Amino acid sequence: MQDIHHEDNDQPVYRAILRLTDFGATPDSGGDAQSAMQRAIEAASRIEGPVLLDCPQGSYHFYPDHALRVPYFITNTASEEEHPDVTKTAGLLLKRQHQLTLEGNGSLFVFHGKQTMLILDECSDLEIRNLHLDYSRPTVAEMTVDFCGTDFCEVTVHPDSLYELNGGRLDWTGEGWRFREGPMQICDLMQNITWRTDNWLAEARQVEEISPHRLRFYFASQPDAAPGNVLQVRDGIRDQAGIFITESSGVTFVNVGIHFMHGLGIVGQFSRDLSFLQLDVSPRPGTGRTVAGFADFIHLSGCKGRILIEDSRFTGAHDDAINVHGTYLRIAGQLAEDALKVRFMHPQTYGFMAFHPGDEVDFIRAESLTAYARSRVIGVLQLNPRELMLTLDGPVPPGIGGTDVIENVTWTPELEIRGNTFARIPTRGILATTRRRTVIRDNVFERMQMSAILVAADAGSWYESGAVRDMTITGNRFIACGCSEAPVIHIAPENKEADRDAPVHRNIRIENNIFEIMDAPVLSAKSTQGLVFRHNDIVALAADGRDKGRDKHSSLEEAIRLTACSGADISGNSFDVEEQ
Repeated sequence: MQDIHHEDNDQPVYRAILRLTDFGATPDSGGDAQSAMQRAIEAASRIEGPVLLDCPQGSYHFYPDHALRVPYFITNTASEEEHPDVTKTAGLLLKRQHQLTLEGNGSLFVFHGKQTMLILDECSDLEIRNLHLDYSRPTVAEMTVDFCGTDFCEVTVHPDSLYELNGGRLDWTGEGWRFREGPMQICDLMQNITWRTDNWLAEARQVEEISPHRLRFYFASQPDAAPGNVLQVRDGIRDQAGIFITESSGVTFVNVGIHFMHGLGIVGQFSRDLSFLQLDVSPRPGTGRTVAGFADFIHLSGCKGRILIEDSRFTGAHDDAINVHGTYLRIAGQLAEDALKVRFMHPQTYGFMAFHPGDEVDFIRAESLTAYARSRVIGVLQLNPRELMLTLDGPVPPGIGGTDVIENVTWTPELEIRGNTFARIPTRGILATTRRRTVIRDNVFERMQMSAILVAADAGSWYESGAVRDMTITGNRFIACGCSEAPVIHIAPENKEADRDAPVHRNIRIENNIFEIMDAPVLSAKSTQGLVFRHNDIVALAADGRDKGRDKHSSLEEAIRLTACSGADISGNSFDVEEQ
């Protein structure tokens, strides 16, 4: 350990520098660095003031054998029926760490088995930088199509994907895990797109091995794949997360490569002031892989303060790239004049403290998604993992409907997403529902298979809140995103009662963007007041490749759909049609 370190260029003054190698880790050895990392983290926790935990450049391996196992309820992961054990295997656990910088120096951390690679719990003023994170054997199996006949398909399995054949049936195996059936995607590297499909591999009548890592699947009909396509399959249970940030503040990731995450990706839950700068969330060069994430890449629920996602790359997901929202809990009963019982409703979200004393809450009509009362919480009691009792600072408002919900409006963040690129995303690029200022600018969205940007809110499916009050979408380029059912920008609250005089969302400005569209509408908006769509350039692309047969719009009027909106300003836009 070295005391008092002054860095150049006005960088922090460290109380101490700890080197991972001084605690027993040996880079590039293939040995387990788990115990050495735990000792280093423990040493850092005993030092007052800023500490630098330095990892000399090299590769470090983290095995589950000596990893800490801790219970965490994580939003949008697995239900009690899917996976009742909420224990997480912590690759690195930072608990109540403050003013710590983890310096990777370009090192690679390789994780084995199924692990939540990094957990930050009740931490503040942390920086993770110059580091690469990856799995030894990702939990998404990959194979490349060599040839397809009328009733069979031959593939080459990626070297990192292991399998076993049992009686003509195929099991995918890894370090402590196996699966047979689950979601499937197809990746076309030539067109740089990924899309979801039925798992017809699991429906094969028989599977045989032609040679090591070459398989032939037999079917009752011709499979829907082309030579060169990469097939991606997984089991679908989100029993871990990639990185979990809970009840923490002032967390920054800088120049971090995240090359595979099992389960839900980077999850921020009831944390504040999070920055993700120069992330590279994509398959690691040289591996030949096409998948970097088992589900979403960044998923932030119930956060506040400022969220910044900047100058990053998001490529190769199995779900949305970025999702920022709160959680509606249904009002399940009145327990006293000033007390309510509220319930988590979605099967995959439950167990965490969604309210704190002092939080303001809105009462929301489920049918219209509009607020009709506001209160302040003065007490919270967890009744069970699904239910909480809230004591309010005044009487419970009258007239609560049987499906009405409550929203924590204190834990809602300002959000800025700028200068990023999104590609090979099978669903949406950005989902954002926060009432505070949101800016989405200077990003490039390439061939999202659903909407590039979705602004939703619902009290009947995912129960993801809330109402948007100030959103700017500007300077972005949208390349062949969406489809006829999924507009490039989709403002779609899931309210059953849509009244233009009682909007769900307000003040969304879409200006100075470039839209290169196929058959997808440029914009569809519902229940929005003060919508602005100005000075945008729209080009209807000529179809080729996989896009042949898709109709294109002939005018801007065809490409915009408004329902129950008021005060809309659609002006100053250009619309051109590309020649075949």
